Amino acid sequence: MTPTSLKRRLSVWGSALLVTCTLPGCTRSMSPDASADYRVSPQQAQGTPESQPSRSTKTESAVDQDDALEGEEVARFDAKEKSRSAPAPAGVMVGAASGASLAPMEAMAEPMAARPPPPSTPAPEMKRREAPGKLMAGQPLADKSKPKDGMDEADLATAARGNTFEAWKPNLFIDTVKDPLSTFAADVDTASYTVARRYLVQGTLPPSSAVRVEEFVNYFKYRYAAPEKGAFTVHLEGAPSPFDSKRHFVRVGVQGKVVSRSQRKPAHLVFLVDTSGSMNSQDKLPLAKEAIKIAVKNLNENDTVAIVTYAGSTRDVLPPTPATDVKRIHDALDTLQSGGGTAMGSGMELAYKHAVKKASGSVVSRVVVLTDGDANIGPNMGPQSMLESIHKYVAEGVTLSAIGFGMGNYRDDLMEKLADKGNGNCFYIDSYKEAKKVFETQLTGTLEVIAKDVKLQVEFNPAAVRRYRLLGYENRDVADNDFRNDKVDAGEIGAGHNVTAVYEVELTGDTQEALATVRVRAKAPNGTEAAEQAFPFERSLLRQSLEAASADFRFAVAVASTADILRGNPAAESWSLATAQKLAEGSAAGDADRNEFVRLVTQARALMGASARGN
Repeated sequence: MTPTSLKRRLSVWGSALLVTCTLPGCTRSMSPDASADYRVSPQQAQGTPESQPSRSTKTESAVDQDDALEGEEVARFDAKEKSRSAPAPAGVMVGAASGASLAPMEAMAEPMAARPPPPSTPAPEMKRREAPGKLMAGQPLADKSKPKDGMDEADLATAARGNTFEAWKPNLFIDTVKDPLSTFAADVDTASYTVARRYLVQGTLPPSSAVRVEEFVNYFKYRYAAPEKGAFTVHLEGAPSPFDSKRHFVRVGVQGKVVSRSQRKPAHLVFLVDTSGSMNSQDKLPLAKEAIKIAVKNLNENDTVAIVTYAGSTRDVLPPTPATDVKRIHDALDTLQSGGGTAMGSGMELAYKHAVKKASGSVVSRVVVLTDGDANIGPNMGPQSMLESIHKYVAEGVTLSAIGFGMGNYRDDLMEKLADKGNGNCFYIDSYKEAKKVFETQLTGTLEVIAKDVKLQVEFNPAAVRRYRLLGYENRDVADNDFRNDKVDAGEIGAGHNVTAVYEVELTGDTQEALATVRVRAKAPNGTEAAEQAFPFERSLLRQSLEAASADFRFAVAVASTADILRGNPAAESWSLATAQKLAEGSAAGDADRNEFVRLVTQARALMGASARGN
């Protein structure tokens, strides 16, 4: 058994609950299996708000989260939602005094279910150029004693709770002589990082299948210079690895041009809101409504908003309305209540019909789905047919953003597919603070797509690079011979977006030849043929020491390596979270998001360390 697997297995016992009965002398420690008897089933929990205070220990990172959630709007939302919270169950404590207040994000999340031990059989290697293996975490297993390859014990616990993630086998090292080309689609999603943060704040390690390296890395902004002309520019850098003296890390950064709020095209947003019964908790529908209000506040006077809901049936709540008519929009939102089944497919059709009416080359038209992803698709429509219908609307100029909320039945796998098929992006909202970040800047600030079907291809030079490995982007893999096939769908870059990819490489020796050539191929927002640019990765861009590299480079390496460790990648078995934390601390540069990341790594180290000690 590998050290990482051992740590993940032991983390189950490290998070055993201490349950104190109301009767005197009735305190006992429970193993994870025993504690399962005390969990409320989804059927029992129906109609019970998930806002009930969490039973997990309040961590230092949660305390810091409290400190960060300041301001009048935050206080207003928290006060309103705390008033709806149910009282803590009598006699149940986990590492905190009864009645202790919890951070807003803590109060929204649930502790993870018990984790059965993982299999010791190693995962088979994936052949290069075959589609990476998709492994569903969250679907029932035919033989629960034999979990699917790629699923760890945290994935199985997630399956028991109803959350669903899609696991991907990590990229392998590739011999440059055999295959010098690495090709993938651009990705600006960030949901994976926010989901993992929620787990860590709640005092448990995230399931390995929930960790996507590229979404960790791209959650953060890097100080790349904007292009002087054209849609984007590329920034390249490399330096020795802090984990292995025989290897280096290299970074490819793509920066999109910035379009100011006053310069961008008018936008028409159709908010498709899930109002089914599963959205009945304070971190779901109430938070979704507040998020929309934040978005409206940051729209322009020429923008319009429509609202469609779906539960057992679909409903037109608000026809296209000027964003300046704030009262009418807020009044419509305040009428939304959760209840009934889920007919996502029917709601999607209605939302797209609204969006298509406004779509044109001079208007940004986008459907914004707000849901926990718990979707009974609807009558006469399966998941695949819904995704295919979404893809057809892309040709008519409508994009889609998938915004996830809540835990317990979260369909991360579906949210990813919605964003991919809809030529949009996927976010996860775990707090009011994150809602402000996504809906103030990442959504409304980057509504305008500046390049679509963006593909990157790195051609490594065999004379300079012996082997290479791309960290993440497994579900963005593009066949090398499809790089110049403009019919193959890829990623989109919005105004101001940057995309970062990190490679681990082994150099051949002292040659002064260029390490690689980086090519970017993309279409104009309304174009059908792609243009291509090439950027040489000169030897001069390889720093002699890690200390000589930029703070952005060091921080990107810290984030990518942390994600690789958390997902249990065998290639990162010898890596240390302590090293990643030190690297992040030295490159945080006072940035609030980066400082929060440092605290999360500290929390992850504590969880892994406590697990290894059996605490």
